[in-house]
Amino acid sequence: MVSIEDYGRYETAWCPGCGDFAILKAVKEGLAASGLEPRQVLFVSGIGQAAKAPHYLNANLFNGLHGRSLPVATGAKLANRSLTVIVESGDGCNYGEGGNHFLAAIRRNVDVTLLVHNNQVYGLTKGQASPTSDKGFVTKAQPGGVLAEPFNPISVAVTMRAAFVARSFSGMMDHLAEMIQEAISHHGLSLVDILQPCPSFNKVNTFAWYKERCYVLPDEYDPTDWESAMKVACEWGDRIPIGIIYRNDRPAFEGQFPVLSGGLLVGRELDKSALARIIEGFA
Repeated sequence: MVSIEDYGRYETAWCPGCGDFAILKAVKEGLAASGLEPRQVLFVSGIGQAAKAPHYLNANLFNGLHGRSLPVATGAKLANRSLTVIVESGDGCNYGEGGNHFLAAIRRNVDVTLLVHNNQVYGLTKGQASPTSDKGFVTKAQPGGVLAEPFNPISVAVTMRAAFVARSFSGMMDHLAEMIQEAISHHGLSLVDILQPCPSFNKVNTFAWYKERCYVLPDEYDPTDWESAMKVACEWGDRIPIGIIYRNDRPAFEGQFPVLSGGLLVGRELDKSALARIIEGFA
């Protein structure tokens, strides 16, 4: 039986009070509840405080460039469909530098779970605004306040009919662990946008600020109703909905390639004669 202890325990480099601590624990709980052993899981991350999270886990890890986690995760899933592939990084990494990859992954619907630590600020590079910072948010890099409207990843994902779209809050760890488990089990691109405080650089969206506003969607809410999901996705401010906001059963990207019907690409022997014919065709 898999337990959270199988995923190890390490000293971290995060600031006291960071939401990353609770997220790390919830990830372990979600993995253990899913019955996944460390050898069955591949984490892919980018750059940032959030992207350090998989460093503190016993699991396979590819730590890549800022914003470039999803292309690597896509390649890994196509090569080895038996792996549970999880991308874990921050709001800047996924919605800023990685914004185009975020859109492409939703369109393709590759079977990858995307966990986004969303603290509405860049933590590693000392506090400039991120794509999800609210308009007017003041930082050392934006002393006059943010002029641009914030990016809403939930509404974008629902608009594009992503396979699974959920939101949770690091201050509600049991709920977060449940959302992670649900995302892992769903087939297709699964987004979990995780609200979290950054006590060092975001003095506005604090733990208390999120705690006062976050509410769990009621049991009667239907996440398969796209129109209802769009309304919920646009709700932000005095009340912030958390839970499974939208889901569907779109076919996953990797299931549509005839070459993959013969089994995993990993471990296949190279047909050198076929490769030679291809090379000769360019002569």
